Amino acid sequence: QVQLVESGGGLVQAGGSLRLSCAASGSILRIKVMGWYRQAQGKKGEWVATITRGGSKSYADSVKGRFTISRDSAKNTVYLQMNSLKPEDTAVYYCNAKNLFPYLDAWGQGTLVTVSS
Repeated sequence: QVQLVESGGGLVQAGGSLRLSCAASGSILRIKVMGWYRQAQGKKGEWVATITRGGSKSYADSVKGRFTISRDSAKNTVYLQMNSLKPEDTAVYYCNAKNLFPYLDAWGQGTLVTVSS
């Protein structure tokens, strides 16, 4: 089992910055990919960014150049640095840990990010 706990959400004005954290515990050696997803109220969930065990990073076009995913392996923590925030970034942000074999698909409880205009 892998447990994920997000933190760092809050209210920020447009143009501001926030850093989300996702602390992993449990069977962390099972994790191959960690990522961030978000879901705005009334909308479908959206992939935001991922980082692989090898350190490869990927971003959704909507956040590329503004968001940065990183990790601190010593702390078993993944971060999402969000700069130049826009009102459309308002959503609940969820941390995710995945592996195909053995299968793993763990989610955190989510943290709310609200960007005011």
